[in-house]
Amino acid sequence: MTPLFDVELPHVNVLDSTMAYREAGNPDAAVALFLHGNPTSSYIWRKIIPLVAPVAHCIAPDLIGFGQSGKPDIEYRFADHVRYLDAFLAKAGISSAFVIAQDWGTALAFHLAARRPEFMRGLAFMEFIWAMPTWDDFHADARETFQKFRTPVVGEQMILKDNAFVEQVLPGATVRKLTDEEMSVYRAPFPTAESRRPTWRFPNELPIAGQPADVCSTLESAHRALAQSSYPKLLFTATPGALVAPSVAKRFASNIKDCKVIELGFGIHYLQEDHPDLIGTTLSEWLIELGADSSSPK
Repeated sequence: MTPLFDVELPHVNVLDSTMAYREAGNPDAAVALFLHGNPTSSYIWRKIIPLVAPVAHCIAPDLIGFGQSGKPDIEYRFADHVRYLDAFLAKAGISSAFVIAQDWGTALAFHLAARRPEFMRGLAFMEFIWAMPTWDDFHADARETFQKFRTPVVGEQMILKDNAFVEQVLPGATVRKLTDEEMSVYRAPFPTAESRRPTWRFPNELPIAGQPADVCSTLESAHRALAQSSYPKLLFTATPGALVAPSVAKRFASNIKDCKVIELGFGIHYLQEDHPDLIGTTLSEWLIELGADSSSPK
């Protein structure tokens, strides 16, 4: 029988719900905090964490509403995820970390860094969220689909009823074919239409053409802070990419301080599924260079 989850994760009480997390490595080393995106979970880091664990204390939460975390009765807007992640970090006693992020995890990381620059020991990121001035800046092959996701009734039908983010977007933006077992793990948190609401909300939060206005403003501010920041950065890019084409990544990196670009090769959006070894070994070497393996408080 195909398992629902690869492993049962520990949980902590967070606000009015619970959040699950993966943990590995030396508790006396610096924390490497892994933040996933939509519609995945900490499971997407499963092949990368073992490569980083020898040099860092790896913590990878399931965002609220995703993976094995709880599904409280909230709107699942970006601001909600900020509240729950902040509460998780406080509960876990994490006061600083090297942050590794993809997709909506990058938006959370950028916003966290803008509010709490002392938290950031370094940032490694890929396929990041950025405020796109127009829909022409969005990945051409997915533009029509994501416009439908944001269309009332149509978007709910596609995502809530048909589970399009798990069944179409995830495999469609991964180069290799995900196995039946891997797909079962990704499907497990979303068995019903109501349980899929977190996956519907995120594409409606994407900051495109000035909407939603509050998310655009928040992330524009976070990007300005990122450009002024001095902590080390590592940007993974792939060809053709989805949210971030290689040309966008290189231009972005050239405008911020201390940012090294790592080209992974062929990839679309879920780069952790296609290039886990290269991402993991590069992260490990980067963290060693930055002294993450030295004994330090959380």
